[in-house]
Amino acid sequence: MMEINQVAVPAVYVLIFFLGYPSQWLLTQLEPAPLTKNELIVSNVILVLIWITYTKSVFVDAGTIPKDWIAKKELGAEKGDEHGDTSGKETGLDIAGKSRKWCRKCDAAKPPRAHHCKECKRCIPKMDHHCPWTNNCVSHTTFPHFLRFLLYTTFGLSLLQYFLFIRLSHLWSNLDMPSYLGPTPFQLGHLFAVLLTNSITLFILGVLLLRNLWCLAINQTTIEGWEIERHRTLLRRARQYGGYLPSPDGTKIRIKKQEFPYDIGIWSNIVQGMNSSMPLQWFNTLAPTPSLSSGLSFETNGFEDEGTVWPPPDPDRAYRRNATAVNADAFRFAESELNAEDTVAAFKMRQAEDAVRRRRPYAGAVEKDAVEDEMDGEMIRDEEDYAYGDDASDDVEEEEEEADRRKGGKGREGEAAWRNSEGERLKDFGVDEDVEFYDEQDDDVPLSQLIARRQAAAVNSQ
Repeated sequence: MMEINQVAVPAVYVLIFFLGYPSQWLLTQLEPAPLTKNELIVSNVILVLIWITYTKSVFVDAGTIPKDWIAKKELGAEKGDEHGDTSGKETGLDIAGKSRKWCRKCDAAKPPRAHHCKECKRCIPKMDHHCPWTNNCVSHTTFPHFLRFLLYTTFGLSLLQYFLFIRLSHLWSNLDMPSYLGPTPFQLGHLFAVLLTNSITLFILGVLLLRNLWCLAINQTTIEGWEIERHRTLLRRARQYGGYLPSPDGTKIRIKKQEFPYDIGIWSNIVQGMNSSMPLQWFNTLAPTPSLSSGLSFETNGFEDEGTVWPPPDPDRAYRRNATAVNADAFRFAESELNAEDTVAAFKMRQAEDAVRRRRPYAGAVEKDAVEDEMDGEMIRDEEDYAYGDDASDDVEEEEEEADRRKGGKGREGEAAWRNSEGERLKDFGVDEDVEFYDEQDDDVPLSQLIARRQAAAVNSQ
């Protein structure tokens, strides 16, 4: 069976053609008057802009993370030091150190704001979401083209809607006229088909345009909006347990309010997102695609301490710090009475148990650990560290609890099943959840050490 992403792009091309060209013929046949020459010119110019921007949104490469991106950043930092470049921006080494993530499927370090797309099968720089209607990721390199497509399409559909309403208004004001003086049944059916299709498409793309313009102004991707909402949820939950939540290995993680680091001011946000400081270039359909190198590191606003990483700490995705296996005996064949086959079976069984324990429901784990810690007096309450504006109010907290109860308790199944206020999981944006939730990360270990661990493991396995 053919998947939607295989027919989506041809379907959009057909839709553009249907709303663009047969409608022009229709509007030349209907009263009160056919389209003027200037109206036809403007309509067709906008159509050309739509064709170009949509084609670029589909076929421009969303980007691939180079395996040696860290080495290149370090080299760039060294060259900057040699030339005395200390302009206040972060060096390549500083930015690389702030990633501390390792993609298991790509077997490579992930830059800040990158995510592994389950459709593209690779890590995408500054991934916003995977768009099924372009069969491509909206990313650092494709976002300007995608936004221009939304802009010109919304403008073109609005213009068509205006032309249609003029003809509909004329028909309505002449309902008492004989039918043979009006449009033919075919023209009337065509008119209402175009009106219905155009109205629905205009509404959807108009909302999408407004959302993307807002994201551009605050320099925030759709995925990062999800992460911000997740962080606020954790802050509310942490209030109940003195500001701490447990990680999978039982370690208590301090949940503190953390500001989004990439909002550097409206003008700078737009310049970065549209890859130009010249406003005319923002609307230029032939503007160059942002370079991949500019999507491997991003300027931050400095609101947080140096070394603070984004997304904020999350108990469900924390690095497991077990020095030894929980059931180490299953791994030592030489010291066990098990035969080789039973040893392998025991090893696999404990692997499965670890996977379940890793994804265990949030509520049961946190309630048990919180009660123990409260009895021991280990938790220190400091509401300023985890209150997140109005969202941390008791009313919001009670509403969240009530929503969880209405869902039958499913609202607290851990990050892998967590949904934002719009009911979206990360997989709904195209993110590979298995990779994203459990990529190797440790805020106490520099990325260079993580790379060294990987290289050592690869050598030992040979």
